[in-house]
Amino acid sequence: MKQFKKLSVVWFAATILLCSCATVPETGRTQLLLVSSSEEIQLGITSFEKLKRETPICKDPQINELVQKVGKRIAAVANLPGAQWEFVVFESKEANAFCLPGGKVGVYTGILQVTKNEAGLATVIGHEVAHAVARHGGERISQALLLQTGESLLGKAISSADPKLQSATLLAYGVGSTVAIQLPHSRLQESEADHIGLIYMAKAGYDPREAIAFWQRFSEFNRTQGASNVPAFLRTHPLDEKRIEQLKTWLPEALSYYKPQ
Repeated sequence: MKQFKKLSVVWFAATILLCSCATVPETGRTQLLLVSSSEEIQLGITSFEKLKRETPICKDPQINELVQKVGKRIAAVANLPGAQWEFVVFESKEANAFCLPGGKVGVYTGILQVTKNEAGLATVIGHEVAHAVARHGGERISQALLLQTGESLLGKAISSADPKLQSATLLAYGVGSTVAIQLPHSRLQESEADHIGLIYMAKAGYDPREAIAFWQRFSEFNRTQGASNVPAFLRTHPLDEKRIEQLKTWLPEALSYYKPQ
């Protein structure tokens, strides 16, 4: 009877995983999604509204006009059903940008010193929009749920062991899952967003070769900011040098979509 129950649990889990498989647009990669698109979008809208209340918004009309222009061109070629596009510039020295599920895009003024021009900004927005299109947020949530379940099952399996052994085993599980699963997957998602973003900026009429120029500037910016010497396997993002090399390999594909506007 116990064996039957175990088999039933395994069968049920396998069915759930199989039914939760999806395919990333543009790259065709298979991914696991345990949350619905509507749940993701609601999370994105809620988080974005909170951020707008708590973070100063840029009032510069020229900057806002530029971000709206680039954002709308990228959004027009992005495959994001149900998107409620919104582009907001936040006053912050942080050289960053983001796109939450549902098409909520935030650009920090600090990144503008690196984008330099319209094509540079298209590189950044294209990358961030690609994260939303590929549903990377939902994928991370799904991965976290699986790892939490694994930790719970492991904890139950060793519940009768020595407390020190339990502690050491769970610590090893946490560190191992981070280094072997979460961080490599994060770097994979960043590379995928670079790839998809390159296609989107080309489809939107921006020269994809400008993406390489942007990442070269960003690499130099990181050096001037004294970026930490964290080993590659402990990073959430690929090294700048690797990103540039990957972009060069994807450039012929992106150029096939490029029609100057």
